[in-house]
Amino acid sequence: MKEIEKMLSGMLYQASDETLSKMRDQAKNLMYDYNHLRPSDHHQKDKLLSELLGSKGHDVYMNQPIYVDYGKHIYIGDHFFSNYDCTFLDVAKITIGNNVMFGPKVSLLTATHPLDKKVRNEQYEYGLPITIKDDVWIGGNVVVNPGVTIGSGVVIGSGSVVTKDLPDDTLCYGNPCRVIRKLTHEDKVYWEAQKALSLKNK
Repeated sequence: MKEIEKMLSGMLYQASDETLSKMRDQAKNLMYDYNHLRPSDHHQKDKLLSELLGSKGHDVYMNQPIYVDYGKHIYIGDHFFSNYDCTFLDVAKITIGNNVMFGPKVSLLTATHPLDKKVRNEQYEYGLPITIKDDVWIGGNVVVNPGVTIGSGVVIGSGSVVTKDLPDDTLCYGNPCRVIRKLTHEDKVYWEAQKALSLKNK
């Protein structure tokens, strides 16, 4: 198997492989170009994101700077927003659904290393995919670890470290991140009332 095939299948691989090194260099150049565009240059930003990412939907906006390993293993749905300084280490697949928002300095880290020091020192590493489903809000400075799936409708409080899967429609935070409570109909009623008040006071 080629090293890229090992990498994407979750096996141990060596990142020094020539093909992987070239892919990372290409991503770094696109990332550099994106991060140094004028913020108002929306057309060019959209074009560069299309080149950098595996795929993206409609209305994808990523505040500069962003950081990736390969870019091509990141798949984003419609209506996505990430605030400043977010990191996507995509040695494995990162899948993000529709209507997802990230605060600043969110890190999605699919990359990891062997616990055994001898194997680790031989430059072996591996990755596990991260999946974020629809309608998720992730607060600032959250770290999502390899192999995690975040359910739809989840809200994650700032500074959390997500080490395991989170179920749908829950408020979660902490280190390690844990479910605090379910998001309920009462939450919906409260926020709909707040929206109505805001509209009334236009």
